[in-house]
Amino acid sequence: MEVSNEVRKRFTRFQWQSLAGVFIGYLMFYIVRNNFVFSTPYLKSEMGMDTVQIGLLTSVMLIAYGCSKGFMSVLADKSNPKYFMGFGLLMCVVINVIMGFSTSFYLFVGLVFLLGIFQGMGVGPSIITVGHWFPRKNRGRASTMWNVSHNVGGGLVAPIVGAAMAFFGTEYWKVANYLVPAVVAFIGVICVLVLVKRRPVEENLPTVEELFHEESVNTLVQKKEHTKPENMSALQIFFKYVFKNPNCWWLVGVEIFAYMVRFGMLTWIPLYLLTVKGFTKADMGFAFFLFEWSAIPSTIVAGMLVDKYFKGKIMLLPMMCLVVVFACILGYMSSDNSFIIILCASITGCLIYIPQSMVAIQAMEVIPSFALGSAVGLRGFMSYIVGTSLGTTLFGFMVKQFGWDSGFYTLTVGALLCFAFCYLSHRGVRKIEAENARLNGEIVDTDVEDKALANGKA
Repeated sequence: MEVSNEVRKRFTRFQWQSLAGVFIGYLMFYIVRNNFVFSTPYLKSEMGMDTVQIGLLTSVMLIAYGCSKGFMSVLADKSNPKYFMGFGLLMCVVINVIMGFSTSFYLFVGLVFLLGIFQGMGVGPSIITVGHWFPRKNRGRASTMWNVSHNVGGGLVAPIVGAAMAFFGTEYWKVANYLVPAVVAFIGVICVLVLVKRRPVEENLPTVEELFHEESVNTLVQKKEHTKPENMSALQIFFKYVFKNPNCWWLVGVEIFAYMVRFGMLTWIPLYLLTVKGFTKADMGFAFFLFEWSAIPSTIVAGMLVDKYFKGKIMLLPMMCLVVVFACILGYMSSDNSFIIILCASITGCLIYIPQSMVAIQAMEVIPSFALGSAVGLRGFMSYIVGTSLGTTLFGFMVKQFGWDSGFYTLTVGALLCFAFCYLSHRGVRKIEAENARLNGEIVDTDVEDKALANGKA
């Protein structure tokens, strides 16, 4: 299929506009979510809430978000990404505005529950947009560029709330914590609606497969199936192409144990460094800062490396990273040198986000484009409900029963299991490539691929 230069230019413009739109949009979701954390001291001092009530509010929001991330991403497969994402962000803005005028604990419970529900409408449209607008050779870079948006958004909350607090004063803490972030996020709603484009075919443009002359797993699925996805419900797509797909479950495993290590470190770094290692609050804050922010450059670089050196072998990079993470967790817990401890924490934060970011890219290799939202939903639900629980609750239980070392040994087990699922996912992609080659009449010569061919012929 011959494509004119004008069409290519239009495709490229829409491609980068859409990436910018979902980047800004997802960033804004974090600004109207993480701002709640900064309001908790005032909820206690000004509204008389105790620690149990504040803990309940946090738990309600996270559980609602984990469940919604699964359900909403399934719905996103059948929706217009720009309107789906824009509506979710707009509702988060509205809820934050209402929170700015609320005085009842029970009203807050309802509001944070709704906030968690609408927060789940951000990730599915983002992944779907990247999958539809970027070819295989550029998805690593595009996905990781989008993925750092949550780091940027989470990092911008503190200066936004801090500046608002300095301007309005502590007596207007609700304005600073809820209304100002809501105004900022509303700008993000406009950006999403203006920048994010529909699927290429809906914009009268060729698909990435047609434009870049590539075959994906989606092509293989269409060759083997007679039922068109547009004639299937979102639930049917989920069960057929996601739930019954073992390659999807390998990625679920990667994300569960990556979240386990990530949230285990994030949750327990402050207390561990202060009570066990004897750090000052300033040193602890510096280590915590490096853990989160070091992920931004490393994730972007990882995407560039995957596009250039790991085409078709995406999960090899996170496997390498996890070996280093394993060593750094051991160094973090065994060293008494503050420099070594901060260095190990920084490297862990730098690398543990890479398996998580690579999952989104790998999903585009093993899951049809029309089912990406459903796959995101399953991973999001399992990572938040199972992964974060393992990193926070299980870690805390192990520390209480057997001491701090046992907690960190638990995280090393998580790193090893994450490595194992990365390997299984890598094997899965190789088998798909072998099957594609068989259908196209090509010759493949690796052992894994020979076995896959033999199974296919059988």
